[in-house]
Amino acid sequence: MEKRISLLFGITLIVLAVLALGGNLLMRVGEGAIGRSGQYWPLLVIAAGILFCLPPILYRKMTGLGGLYIPGVPVLVTGLLLFVCSLTGNWSLWSVLWPLEVLSLALGFILAAFFLHVIWLWIPASIIGINGLIMLFCALTDMWNSWAVLWTLEFLAVGLPLLVIGMIRRIDGLKLAGLILCSIAVVCFTVMSSVISSVSWLFGLVGAGMILLLGIFLVVSALLRRS
Repeated sequence: MEKRISLLFGITLIVLAVLALGGNLLMRVGEGAIGRSGQYWPLLVIAAGILFCLPPILYRKMTGLGGLYIPGVPVLVTGLLLFVCSLTGNWSLWSVLWPLEVLSLALGFILAAFFLHVIWLWIPASIIGINGLIMLFCALTDMWNSWAVLWTLEFLAVGLPLLVIGMIRRIDGLKLAGLILCSIAVVCFTVMSSVISSVSWLFGLVGAGMILLLGIFLVVSALLRRS
């Protein structure tokens, strides 16, 4: 155990040193335009994120450590964003990139589900991930009025993992529940994108495409179903 702990902290220090050297090189190239040495404080946040994420990789037999990804990945992403903003001095990046925090939490749940072998963690991962994607889309395009249509994807965020889990575990009731929620999401998305004229016409095409994909899925499922 002492050897493993030493290995863990050793790797963390190496990564921290590499990041510090890279920051120094950037500062030298920029000849002081990037800023003072105090701008490297986000490396401490990055190191904390690494300390959370490394144990599940180093000790794979201890599956319970997979839960460390849930706080570890958001801390690591936060440190990376802080590091970029601190080096460039462009803190306005937060106004666009802050949804990455939500997506990083979804990624933490996905990794935890993989290492913990708990498939049900896909459900919170899907809910958080789809909301994170919606927020990132709105932040990048400044189309926050699109929430008038995109809220319908909340049904998809719950129904999709239920459908996938039901197919993997062969639970018919779960598949039916997921299929119903996905169908509600597709229908509501199409209706809302057609009724509300303030959103992009592209949403109407996406809605039609979602209906087409759902129809193809139902037909293929019916043909493959055993008697």
